[in-house]
This record gives sequence, structure tokens and C-alpha cells, in this order.
Amino acid sequence: MSRTTRLRLFLTAAAVLAAAVLAAALIVAAEQLPGFGGARHPYGERAVAAGLARQSANIVSAVNFDQRGFDTLGEESILFGSVLGAGMLLRLARDEHKRRPAAEPVLPTTRLFGATLLPLTLLTGGYLVAHGQLSPGGGFQGGVVLTTALHLAYVAADYRVLKRIRPLAVLDVTDAIAAGSYAALGLIGLAQGAGYLANTLPLGTFNALSSSGLVAVINAAVGVEVGSAVVVLLAHFLDQAVEVTPRRRNR
Repeated sequence: MSRTTRLRLFLTAAAVLAAAVLAAALIVAAEQLPGFGGARHPYGERAVAAGLARQSANIVSAVNFDQRGFDTLGEESILFGSVLGAGMLLRLARDEHKRRPAAEPVLPTTRLFGATLLPLTLLTGGYLVAHGQLSPGGGFQGGVVLTTALHLAYVAADYRVLKRIRPLAVLDVTDAIAAGSYAALGLIGLAQGAGYLANTLPLGTFNALSSSGLVAVINAAVGVEVGSAVVVLLAHFLDQAVEVTPRRRNR
């Protein structure tokens, strides 16, 4: 048996053993959970109490950006890495080039639909991001709505109009800065002698826009990152569908 084969067998056995240990731990932990549909909800009671203690009216945002903020940082990092990887895979190949998209005819009713919904959707997305610590919504949901608002220009006009109002270079930088700011905000707690991502900012007044301390700031950063990332991601796919064509080979 070769050395490479022995190494593969060892890694396979280690992975199987690790999976078995993890499965056993999850089964033991699941047996300790309260029954479904019961009146006892210890995690929910603690989550609500902790959120209210930090002046967070939206307990879902309090859980995402405070009580399990480190997990959410990982989720945001996955989104950032996915967009980065997709951009690398969808970049122009040597046998491809971009052509100028032609004007596309748009029905008057479709143009009216897109032009009417664009500002309303933009306002809704901004509201969801700004009020994520107060009401249902937040950075993830609001960022997607903001992206939808921008792409309604494609519905109301054509791809050329969308490209003019979609500065990809700026959005690329904004995406990176917003993603990095989440990680950097965690250092505030360490600087004040608490834990990483600890909510040590002033908590403000309950149900006010400036309430919840670090939750509101992280929520805004996530909204900017998600909105920028999804726009950049869709831009790569739309470019492939609308602009990118194979180069003609000279015979």
C-alpha cells in the first residue's frame, strides 16, 4: 500500500470518526430539548429577556446581532466569500468579449410598473434596514429589497439604464468595507474590557431609532453589505446573459 493511499484511508477514518462523535453529541443534546408544542421554552424566554435588557424591540435582530453575533459574522463572511468566488468564476475568459447591449423595447405598462415600484421599493428597503432593531426586517432582508429596487430599472427601461445607475467598482469596495466593518465592530468590546462583539455601546431608549447599542450599527453594516453583494453577484450573471459573447475566430 502506497503512502498516499494510507494517508487517504487515515483521513477518511478520521472524518468518519469525527462525524460519529458529532452525531452522538447532537443526539444527546436533542434529548435534553423541551418537547414540541409545550409551554416550556427556556431559550426563547432567555433570548427575549436578554434582548429587552439591551433595549432591543426586535428580539430576532437582538439574537442575530448580539446574542449570537459571532455566528452571524460567519454567515455574512460566507456571503462575501460566495460573491467573491462567483465573480472570479464568471470573469471574462480568453475566448469571450463584451458587446454593447442594444436598446430593448419596453411596453408602456411595464415601464409604468417599474418606474412606480422603484422608489417605493427603495423606500421600503431603506426602512427595513434603518428599523431592523425595532420592527420585523433588518439588514439581510432590507439589503435584498434594496437590490430589488435597483433592478426595477431593468424592468422599467433596459440593461443600459441599469448599468448607468449601478457603479460596480464602488459597490465592490462598499461590499468589502461593510463586511470588514462587522468584524472591526467586534473590537469595540475588547477595547472596553469585554468580549469580542460584546454590546458595550450606549443602549439608548427602548423603541427609539438609536436604541439597542451595537445591534443597530451591525444591522446597518449588514444591510449595506448584503445590498452591495447581491447587486455585484447579479451583475456578473446578467453580464453573462446580456453582454458576454464568444470571440469570432479568424479563418
